[in-house]
Amino acid sequence: MKNTTYEKPTIRIAKRIFDLIGASVGMVILAISFIPVAIAIKLTSKGPVFYQQLRVGKFTPTKVDLIHVLKYRTMYIDAESRSGATWATENDPRITPVGRFLRKTRLDELPQFINVIKGDMSLIGPRPERPDFYTKLEQDIPFFTERTYDVLPGITGLAQVNQGYDTCVDDVRRKVGFDHSYALSLSSLKTWFITDVHIVIKTLKIMVDGRGR
Repeated sequence: MKNTTYEKPTIRIAKRIFDLIGASVGMVILAISFIPVAIAIKLTSKGPVFYQQLRVGKFTPTKVDLIHVLKYRTMYIDAESRSGATWATENDPRITPVGRFLRKTRLDELPQFINVIKGDMSLIGPRPERPDFYTKLEQDIPFFTERTYDVLPGITGLAQVNQGYDTCVDDVRRKVGFDHSYALSLSSLKTWFITDVHIVIKTLKIMVDGRGR
């Protein structure tokens, strides 16, 4: 692969400023929500309030970054001890009652604003995949790896708001086109800004409507 980048320096700087402003607002929301969410999680299931999960981050010609994504815990602590890593399903028995609400409203994603401030993630970008699924997806889906080429993964993104959570390889396959379309928007400051604002608005609508999973 050629050592090129979608983002121009001005867009990279503007996107980082956008991320820091958005994440700062998000941290205020996280602080306000923490006490009631933490109490609800602790009262309904054993385990920590937060959950860290290893994900695959930005891809470059020389390396693939691994990041620890921080979320509110939505599953029982022993959920994957027997089954291992599996796709989410409708009425997934691994998910706690409170976790189901957090996922539908996407409030479980709020702690990821910490990842954004650290620079591990962006507000908007491709969904960071789990290493457990990565090799199979890379083998089964053309241009899968390139979807995060020099692009930070995001809390939300063009693929996420147009399709939702993944339940199988075919879901991911359909998302790849959205991810590459978003990467192309980073070649123009105007196109990037319009795209990001559109994604933020659509994400807020999904949260209000409870259409997450």
